[in-house]
Amino acid sequence: MTDQTMKAGRAAPASGARPVYSEGYKTLVLILLVVAYTFNFIDRTIIATIGQKIKEDLHLTDTQLGMLGGLFFALLYTFLGIPLARLAERFSRVNIIAVAIVIWSGFTALCGTAASFTTLALFRFGVGVGEAGLSPPAHSLISDYYAPKRRASALAIYSFGIPLGSMLGAIIGGQLVEHFTWRTAFMVVGLPGLAVALAIKLLIKEPPRGHSEPEAAPALAEDVVPDEPARPPATLWGELTEMGAVFKTLFLKWPVFNMVMGVTLVSMGGYGAGQFVPPYFIRTFHLSYGTVGLITGLAAGIGQGIGTLAGGFLTDRLAKAGARWYALVPAIGITIAYPILWMVFTAASWKTAAVLIILPGIFSYTYLGPTFGVIQNMVPTRRRATATALLFFFLNLVGLGGGPMITGWVIDHFAAFHYAHPDLQGLGSAISGFFAADPHAFQAACPGGLAPKGAGAAAASACGGALSLATRQGILVAYALGLWAAVHYLLASFGLKGAMAKARAERGEAD
Repeated sequence: MTDQTMKAGRAAPASGARPVYSEGYKTLVLILLVVAYTFNFIDRTIIATIGQKIKEDLHLTDTQLGMLGGLFFALLYTFLGIPLARLAERFSRVNIIAVAIVIWSGFTALCGTAASFTTLALFRFGVGVGEAGLSPPAHSLISDYYAPKRRASALAIYSFGIPLGSMLGAIIGGQLVEHFTWRTAFMVVGLPGLAVALAIKLLIKEPPRGHSEPEAAPALAEDVVPDEPARPPATLWGELTEMGAVFKTLFLKWPVFNMVMGVTLVSMGGYGAGQFVPPYFIRTFHLSYGTVGLITGLAAGIGQGIGTLAGGFLTDRLAKAGARWYALVPAIGITIAYPILWMVFTAASWKTAAVLIILPGIFSYTYLGPTFGVIQNMVPTRRRATATALLFFFLNLVGLGGGPMITGWVIDHFAAFHYAHPDLQGLGSAISGFFAADPHAFQAACPGGLAPKGAGAAAASACGGALSLATRQGILVAYALGLWAAVHYLLASFGLKGAMAKARAERGEAD
């Protein structure tokens, strides 16, 4: 048989045939997607590290800083995620991911040219537009490359991009803003994403839908792209029907709804508090940006990274004894994390806080792999990108959009209260006097959280002390949402086994 004959035979495989991808190739795909997600989170979260400098330079409130880190990014990110996911159900997921990376990388670089709060807000909208095109198609790709019993682990590895990106964004951002400017930081972290987009386009193949589901089918060589069944034409009613079916799975099935509520609440607390952790170390301990970047970056990379990976692999192992562990692992981990967080943000020494801050992420970040694994296993193959998009719509609109902004709003009120009542330093006092506080008066007295130039040491101490205490208390209030999330994960553990078994049966899949 000639080479041309062999190529011709591979070009038109038998109906129902599917390729066999080597473990090495699947690992390459996963690595590239992790790299993409890492840059996603570098560009998304770097503003937390350099935010204090932006606040001082542009004279922002913490509410505005929270909006830049959360709401303005999250709005278009969440609303565009669903239509992009629907495109990913019908067209090349690889192409959508590559184009998305180009868009968000370009807008991240443009953030470095912003001269005002309004301009920076517009560019953050653009970053959100691009980043909306990554995770829904990426989750769908990973689910086609990895079998159901390995999906929590694979999705946990993909989710490792969150702590890795947060770590690199904190370390690189801290060094760049200390030695250059916050504008340079945006440009330096934005542009390399273009190379990542090119690598994904050239190296990742588009697998057939449902490739890794447990059903018999002829196998082909890895480099063959089989014919897929013809897609029905898209109609508005058809798209709404598909989204409605996914909505019912996520929000009308009790165990899954509680998983969604759990991930949303813990993300709201994490995004909200995380936005102000670097400013907390600067405001309270007066550390340099480079030092703070190393503290928060290494904490994210080590603690959160271990927790993310452990959550996926531990759950896949424990789930052999019962599907309820998809929910119990996050419930237990998040609950253990909060008392440690309290110790971190009440520590008298930054060195003590820096050592302890590694620990909460090990426990709390166990929620990522199990949650995403349940969502992907609960829906048919051509609804998986849509399921991720709907999950992220709710999670990010509430968690990312609301978390940083609301936490900043809380800190602004706490700061105003403590500035007006320096003798009342307890959290209970701040909460009871919350609505009587006047953040506008505090902003006028302490623009950007700093005393006006020439105001004297007493004014500087009053402004700085109020803001430092308010930041500590705002962070602790935000992280407390995790305890609420843990309750939902516990509730999800009741009935999850039956729900997942029913979903498999409806798809005609074997255990």
